[in-house]
Amino acid sequence: MLENVHVHRFPQTTVSAGFKELLSARRERLAADLAHGRIPDRYFPVLSVLAPVMTQPEGEITYPGDPMCLYAALSVAAHNAVHDAGPLELARHYNDMAPRWTRFPGVDYRLSVGHDGYRPYVEAPNTDQTVFDPRVWDEQARARWIRLLRETRPRVVLISSVSPAHRYALEIAELAKREAPGVYVILGGRHVDETIGCAPGQDTLVLAPSSTLTVMDDGRVPRVVDALVAGEAYHSLDLLVRAVALSIDLDTRWVAPERVRRHLEELLRVHGAAPGRSLVILVTGDAVHAYPQEGRRLDLAALPSPYEAFAIRSRFPIFVDGATGEIQRTAHVMVSNACPYQCNFCSESAKLAGGLKRFGRTASAIERVCEYVGYGAEALFFDDSIFWSGTFRDIAEFCAKLGEIRRTPANELDRGLLRFLRTEADVTRLRDLQWGAQLTVDVLVGPRSPEETGAVLDGMREAGCTYVYIGLESMSARVMDKIHKNLRRVEGRDWATKAREATSLVKSHGLRVGTSVLFGLDGETRASIDETIAGVSELIDDGLIDLASPNILTYHPATPITRLHGMVDKLDYHSPWIDNREPYIYFEEAFPGVVSVALTEDDLWYIHDETGKRWGATRNDSAPVSPEQAPEQAPGRTLDRDTTFDGTSAGPRPAPDRTR
Repeated sequence: MLENVHVHRFPQTTVSAGFKELLSARRERLAADLAHGRIPDRYFPVLSVLAPVMTQPEGEITYPGDPMCLYAALSVAAHNAVHDAGPLELARHYNDMAPRWTRFPGVDYRLSVGHDGYRPYVEAPNTDQTVFDPRVWDEQARARWIRLLRETRPRVVLISSVSPAHRYALEIAELAKREAPGVYVILGGRHVDETIGCAPGQDTLVLAPSSTLTVMDDGRVPRVVDALVAGEAYHSLDLLVRAVALSIDLDTRWVAPERVRRHLEELLRVHGAAPGRSLVILVTGDAVHAYPQEGRRLDLAALPSPYEAFAIRSRFPIFVDGATGEIQRTAHVMVSNACPYQCNFCSESAKLAGGLKRFGRTASAIERVCEYVGYGAEALFFDDSIFWSGTFRDIAEFCAKLGEIRRTPANELDRGLLRFLRTEADVTRLRDLQWGAQLTVDVLVGPRSPEETGAVLDGMREAGCTYVYIGLESMSARVMDKIHKNLRRVEGRDWATKAREATSLVKSHGLRVGTSVLFGLDGETRASIDETIAGVSELIDDGLIDLASPNILTYHPATPITRLHGMVDKLDYHSPWIDNREPYIYFEEAFPGVVSVALTEDDLWYIHDETGKRWGATRNDSAPVSPEQAPEQAPGRTLDRDTTFDGTSAGPRPAPDRTR
């Protein structure tokens, strides 16, 4: 397969006569089938899946957020499909057959959904009900997936996967192929983003040893994936789904895979390169065809919001209704796609994400906030690696505008915002809105004075912010000196001192503090582990940390530390027999074979036991949370970012990371 790779680039041209004839003939044939009642409608069933990273709930951090990587990736395709739904004669985006994304969830549905990720199968689903989000991959989830496949008989399955979930994504695809022969499987996500690429202007496909194509080619896994998408593929995925729709045989109503390539190429000739930088790959027989897309620069604010087509299900225990004690419905928000820093362990770096892109105007972010409140959000967590990329001007402007809107009487609100805030309940949720964001030590105690930083923190609090999350990583100077995070160094002021200053500053301005601690970085020893556990314990004892989340370094395929530790060729993200046992299950994304070489299994037990003893109830774990305990807990870390199909990345944060 990999001996027969072709990279294609298509300049925009006019529609070929043959393609025009094909479109006309298919449309006439479908119109006749509909008119004579041979088929009930023009839609084919489609399912989208977020592959989970967990195999058992016991011992895991169990506050997963919404699968924003999947939601963002599908945003353009779902938006266009819903707006094109209706009578065939009025359809423009789809020529004939179209995915069964025909309506967005209504308000009543949005306010009634649970937070366990489960969606019952219905005959006429809204877009949210076409998602399978198992959260844990076990026998129960496997049985539910098989049942859903048999009931739905999907023509297309789209799977989003980070690297630790890749082995389960492959099993999900294999089950789809077995239960629905003829189904067309599309895979995207951070694993694809990090392991498959094509350099700008070059016609060579670059594959990591752990890439899906590599392990399918050498026989380590069956060939169960028909297409892959990587990068900023919002529009590319939409184009691929249109090509797949044109490839559905009008007699059998199943996809003819050999036609997808032809129709994708025709659409590329008509429309030119899709916006953003992305890559579409088709696996056809014994050949691989790659289509690099280098279109116009994306405007993140102009994309449909991820929650337009999907319900808000997250409930982060850090956000609690003060009157009722209920954990609040929490939406994820992102106003940037990557991190401006280049920590060697993190895949959220702008360098890996193809550059930093942000909302250009704070007004656009205000609209997004109001939209989510209209969808039922009672709280928000800004999942950006650094809130507004650490730009104080934008933070201050955004908070000032949000605070003003929260204080404005409903009858005086801007007409544009009232299209989201339609009811008194919506306005009340906006007034009571709580939110949290992520900042870094260097942003908090960097070149600005404590007074200047304090003014920004006050502005955040007055706009509804109650929680700030900070990546401490390690309290050992010898470890922090190696990871490119402690950038603004001053003689006699080490990282531990700066960490204390940062947490103290945030607490002094009335905000709660959550922290991420990462064990296994380069240079880690038992002595540095002890130094970190003791250092964080002191901050907890001094009332400077409300939540501490212990994490273990696990390798992401494209990060510098993976190369530094010689693990690029050794990562196994595909074998189904990996023994995910104690103590690995106590840490997010930790599996034998992908955990830092600086740590032994005995070290993992030691970290688990000692943080439990020293950090007590402040440690983020999977213990049940009662309402009175909830304020001491934190948002579940969201898995490495972005997309699966859209190309953002991710690093350590509050709890099981499912957002990028």
